[in-house]
Amino acid sequence: MKKFVSVLMAVLMAMLLVPMFSSCASGETLNILNWGDYLEPSLKERFKEETGITIKEKVVTSNEEMLIQLEADDCPYDLCFPSDYAVERLIKGGKLAEINHDNLSNLVNIDDRYMGLDYDPENKYSIPYTYGVLGVLYNKTMVDEADLGSWDILWNEKYSGEIFMYDSIRDSMAVALLYLGYDINTTNPDELNAAADALIAMKPLVKAWLTDDIKDSMILGSGALAVVYSGDAVWCCDPDEGNPDLDFFVPESGSNIYFDTMVIPVNTKKQDMAEQFINFLLEPEVATINTEFIGYSSPNAAVWPLLDEYYTENHMFNIPDAIIEKCVVFRDLGESIDLYNNAWDRVFE
Repeated sequence: MKKFVSVLMAVLMAMLLVPMFSSCASGETLNILNWGDYLEPSLKERFKEETGITIKEKVVTSNEEMLIQLEADDCPYDLCFPSDYAVERLIKGGKLAEINHDNLSNLVNIDDRYMGLDYDPENKYSIPYTYGVLGVLYNKTMVDEADLGSWDILWNEKYSGEIFMYDSIRDSMAVALLYLGYDINTTNPDELNAAADALIAMKPLVKAWLTDDIKDSMILGSGALAVVYSGDAVWCCDPDEGNPDLDFFVPESGSNIYFDTMVIPVNTKKQDMAEQFINFLLEPEVATINTEFIGYSSPNAAVWPLLDEYYTENHMFNIPDAIIEKCVVFRDLGESIDLYNNAWDRVFE
């Protein structure tokens, strides 16, 4: 009996030590780390029907949260969707596998304009998934048209208690830096302290600092202004499921343009499966279904002729070149990220 109890305890302990995705060993499950509402749900079942592979998905709300997972030595994920500057950092840290382009027959669908960008010049480690710009979502019934066009609107006391800010260091610091006329990748301590001061001055006007919750709050009419990504603005302004009183603008002085990507962690044992899923997501029909669900702009040129007119004629989705030309990509800041963290801590101390 004593031996039986010992064996039972050993089994129970072993069960506790099994990673979150216990079906990995079967070779039939692909574990992905993604953003919320960033993969059309039916595509998981479609991929399973075509390949027998089950997609298990965990959701995060920031690149910083994603980096914690991907930089861990025991990272349990096989495919992830980080943004540009996070990709750059992961490459430097040796945390990503080189992707075999020979396994991606649909890679030819990606528009050349979105390949070979600075964060991964040869696309050895990442494949573009979506892109967009940071801007301001506003309720047309609550905001004066004369106030639109500048980041200054977020410091306008007229909208006190009606502003939602994005609870993200890089994004909110970027808003303050742009408001002051500085580079969103600056490592100048004086400029970063000035940006922190600007956010501190803004705090009394802010209703809440949120992430994904911003979408629902603005759809419900709970605020006048919100800092959001353009893809979230598409979602919020949807005539059927969103709020028709909402619209979106990118300040004339410029903003951040971001690229979310597909990457494969270096320690996965399922690289072929991950590449199979990437190739699946690049298929024109699949990519179109996915794009219309996500709402973010697509670097996949093959989807544009297939998209509903709501997207192709939408200034939040089909972002004008004149706006893109004024936007800057976030870069990995290396150890200088501590300057941002310190400035951010000041805002909330």
